[in-house]
Amino acid sequence: MFRGFYTAASGMLAQQRRTEVLTNNMANANTPGFKADQTSLRAFPEMLLHRMGQQTVPTEKGLNLPFNQEVGSLNTGVYMQETLPSFMQGDVKETGLNTDLALLDLNLPVNPDTGLRGSVFYTAAGIDGEPRYTRNGNFTIDGGGYLTTASGLYILDDAGERIQLSNDRFTVSEDGVITGEAGETARLGIMYAQNPESLRKEGDGLFAVTEESVLENAYNAQNVQFKLQQGYLERSNVDASRTMTDMMTAYRSFEANQKVLQAYDRSMEKAANEIGRIG
Repeated sequence: MFRGFYTAASGMLAQQRRTEVLTNNMANANTPGFKADQTSLRAFPEMLLHRMGQQTVPTEKGLNLPFNQEVGSLNTGVYMQETLPSFMQGDVKETGLNTDLALLDLNLPVNPDTGLRGSVFYTAAGIDGEPRYTRNGNFTIDGGGYLTTASGLYILDDAGERIQLSNDRFTVSEDGVITGEAGETARLGIMYAQNPESLRKEGDGLFAVTEESVLENAYNAQNVQFKLQQGYLERSNVDASRTMTDMMTAYRSFEANQKVLQAYDRSMEKAANEIGRIG
């Protein structure tokens, strides 16, 4: 009697978590460089039920025939296995600001293990001193003349050093070379991840490396082609209309499981209060 109860409950939990992910995607639909999270639901392992006790069944002629001990399989519900960001290129919009840079994918090799394309990232210095990687090119110049992210993290060059400029009147070539008004030059640190799904997603559009992550200098990576476009920003790759549709689907699935749960609850209430009543 309680088997369906727990199956419905697991479905509600899975759809609730899926809704949370979709809501976060929708909230970041206008965040530059944001990569939408994708969810995958997976069923718990099925169980094969067997009949316990008597091995035979009596017949009208008094014979005991073998009884099929297998009752059948039982599905024990679903769970949200993982969330992975989609690194598909977002649309590019013009802003006209020198400090805004869009990183455009031209030719990125396909990972033979996953069947997905790699991705290129800007390099920033995290608060803990370790590098972080981002697609958000909404940069600014701080009080010390350093190029930083909107949240204040220093953008690094291809040598891992901070980029200092005299002012915001600088130019950036398509191959990442920055030339300041006073003649200072630097080259943006662009890294290539063959398997970007191995990166750990953090807040503020940042990614951190894990033990499985392998990154290399994108300028030297084989068959990797990209370019930078100054005065433009890469927009979020969230598809707002599809995300809204998926949210409605998740809500309806949650509601359906909720009704099943309520039906079980009424059945249990009736069993506890009416079955076994005397008189």
